[in-house]
Amino acid sequence: MYTATLLSLLALSTGTWASYNANLNYRSPSTRHTRMGIDVDSVHRRSLAKRDKPRFHPSQLNFTHGVASGDPYADSVILWTRVAPSLESDMSEVTVSGTVGLYSHNTEPYIKASAHPICVDYRVYEDKERHQVVDKGRAYTTSDIDYTLKVEATGLKPFTTYWYQFQICNSNITSPIGRTKTAPGPDDATEEIKLAVYSCSNYPSGYFNAYGNVVRKDSVDYVLHLGDYIYETRNGIVGTEERAVLPERDIFTLYDYRTRLGFYRTDLDLVASHQNFAWIPVWDDHEIADNGYRDGFSHLNNTEESFRNDGPHVSVDQRKMNAVRAYFEWMPLRQVDMDDGLRIWRSFKMGNLFDLIMLDTRHYDRSITDLSNLPDWNTKYIEEIQNDAGRTLMGGRQETWFEKQLTASNARRAKWRIIGSQVRFARLGKETNGKVTYNMDAWEGYRANQNRTLKHLYDNNIGNNIMIAGDTHVNWVSDIAWIGEKPYDNKTGAGSIGVEFAGTAVSSTGFGGTISSAEKIAASYAANDDLQWNEGYYRGYFELHLRQDEVEAKYFGCPTVATRNSWELPLANFTVKHGDSHLTRPIAGGHVEAGYIHQGEVKHSNLTLNTETGQWQVVGFDQMFVA
Repeated sequence: MYTATLLSLLALSTGTWASYNANLNYRSPSTRHTRMGIDVDSVHRRSLAKRDKPRFHPSQLNFTHGVASGDPYADSVILWTRVAPSLESDMSEVTVSGTVGLYSHNTEPYIKASAHPICVDYRVYEDKERHQVVDKGRAYTTSDIDYTLKVEATGLKPFTTYWYQFQICNSNITSPIGRTKTAPGPDDATEEIKLAVYSCSNYPSGYFNAYGNVVRKDSVDYVLHLGDYIYETRNGIVGTEERAVLPERDIFTLYDYRTRLGFYRTDLDLVASHQNFAWIPVWDDHEIADNGYRDGFSHLNNTEESFRNDGPHVSVDQRKMNAVRAYFEWMPLRQVDMDDGLRIWRSFKMGNLFDLIMLDTRHYDRSITDLSNLPDWNTKYIEEIQNDAGRTLMGGRQETWFEKQLTASNARRAKWRIIGSQVRFARLGKETNGKVTYNMDAWEGYRANQNRTLKHLYDNNIGNNIMIAGDTHVNWVSDIAWIGEKPYDNKTGAGSIGVEFAGTAVSSTGFGGTISSAEKIAASYAANDDLQWNEGYYRGYFELHLRQDEVEAKYFGCPTVATRNSWELPLANFTVKHGDSHLTRPIAGGHVEAGYIHQGEVKHSNLTLNTETGQWQVVGFDQMFVA
């Protein structure tokens, strides 16, 4: 009797331990730095030691932030949710310090760890009505990982839509039903894939209507986010200002980043996008701090003076660790086979149609950037050293990996290469009062790195490249040409090695002012031969429709983000034919809705789609942003 009982308890304990491991958020963001993860054995032992403490009753728990999915493979996809007794994260402000091991996340000395885990079941279905279960499992979550839960659904079919749902164990409390989609197999003949591409969603600036418009249209297969998913700065007082955020300060600690991510995830359109599409995200700078690079940010660097005066005595490295840990907990992305704890760069083979190469051009071993938020602090210095061979935008390891990815993609004859780069690649000078200036925070500030990339593409005859970017809060469309080194005809596009589509922001401010004043700023870039269109008034996104013979980019603008609404204005459409490696002429069919076009005309129509009703109407709004 005693032996049977003991064996039963051991079996139960072993099963519980395995269910902890099923939650990927206990793991480190880096497979080579496991100490950045949570000690599952310790969490399990804590639960056993405190089994006399009251457990959460299912009625005390909620799925607080919906569901999400991401990083699709041909046979699996990541599923995410958060189940907790409260919307709030743990209130501790204490950072890991003193004699604690590097990257330790033994959090119990610093927070009031939950006495018991929360048990969650998940099921994946091949039909919307949830008749046929194709995968299921059980996992646990605790306050150690902010009650987040991330599992890998496996055994799935390529390029197939699935539905999924979480349920609190032994209860009828369920999450919303999510929808996701696997990737095609690497060698599968794939006729078309549609992507929505976003960047720069600033909660206080306005509503995330761009996310919701794609949900309402149901117009894509996957969502790409190129960074600035959150912003780290304080803005307003919650309850008195319409889009103020928590915490009500600049964020530095693990609690801060968890809370800010959770607050953003209350936006209804962002919730809907995560619920309906598999995401492939990467960070830019604001997921950690503005103008980030290897050794600091605009308002915090690795000096004693900055440590003491810029924030709550949190170092650059500690701040990065806090932000990365929270991002890994809250985003539906996989562990990468990392060289260190900051690696997020990774790639996806999407059938024989394209390879998606997601770079980190912001934090991974990046040389110092233009810290332009500090007036005249180092802009001239960066201009002077921009051509130095030792300057790197992505670090030597990532650069080598990037070149190998390009070569391998070309060798396997993928039709297209989609390259996700947070910052803009094209060299675009702005002329003001006879003086031309460049964006030293983009590839332009790292000319040697940029030239090495161009040389690799041209020397190896790797064409059909589509670079995508965000960061600037402005729409840019350019041929990718090595001007000054290789012949290029801007009238025909001959000599180009690819095309860059860079997108505006979901809600962050752009050129500002009126449409007229924004178009004057857009025209100040007219002297750039490779630039074909730019526009900085509208907020929004673009879609990439990839086919075997062509890529079509469709740009959409939100006429206002001052209110939550479903209006959407088509701005411009562009085509790239396979084998051309340049934009098809006439550019955008010869006309665009707004901005500046190099060869064509601007025709303002204000003909706007209501994505909720499907009706078209001429509309206009006086206010773009939340006041």
